[in-house]
Amino acid sequence: MVDDPSEYAWSSYQINALGKMSDLCTPHPEYLRLGKTQNERMENYRALFSCHVEGELLEDIRLSTNKGMAIGHDRFKDEIEKLTGRRLRPEKVGRPVGWRKKKDGI
Repeated sequence: MVDDPSEYAWSSYQINALGKMSDLCTPHPEYLRLGKTQNERMENYRALFSCHVEGELLEDIRLSTNKGMAIGHDRFKDEIEKLTGRRLRPEKVGRPVGWRKKKDGI
């Protein structure tokens, strides 16, 4: 979308990372935990964006996000499924094997 997060007009990056004033954004608890002072929070927030994500990782993130699935290793997914009671991995696609025999009574 953009080369730098500050270039995206609909992001809170300019507020959280650069200190731009806005009545549209209220600091959330996760942001406030990034530091004791405003400068410390902004510095730590900018650090979150220091790595550019591309290639296979970016594609994995997009696919998981679009399907509402977790991204991570199997142990992480197991823990999140237990905690939330939600399935976080895609199920096998297509009709079950033998579905026609059951339907047609053959």
